[in-house]
Amino acid sequence: MSDKKKELPADLAKFRDSYADLFGTLPALPAGRFAFSGDMNPEFLRTAEELRAQAFYNKSFDMKTTQLILFGMLLVEHNQIAAQQHALAARRAGASWEELHTVIELATATGALYPFNQGSALLNALREKEQGGT
Repeated sequence: MSDKKKELPADLAKFRDSYADLFGTLPALPAGRFAFSGDMNPEFLRTAEELRAQAFYNKSFDMKTTQLILFGMLLVEHNQIAAQQHALAARRAGASWEELHTVIELATATGALYPFNQGSALLNALREKEQGGT
């Protein structure tokens, strides 16, 4: 491909515009993805965006719930920039500050309980092995 930017095909432009609809603006990460991947491999970009669209615009959850879930998942992954964007999208979809805080509480509890659960299970298996000679 050349260094000259090409216009995105209509379907990719629609995917790109969905970010602005969701967040109120096109965030830097997807903007870079559309600019670069749109030039390098538009088919892969299309596949990735179709996956995202199917997950984000699902039949099971409304947009507010989807954004609250994404906010919590990204907090647990320590992805501050993306978590902030999805908190904004949740607010734009009608989430209250209390709902967002509840997601923080859930993320905190799961994050704190993970080492407790894993460590207890690990030590219990070790103890059983030691006691049973297995």
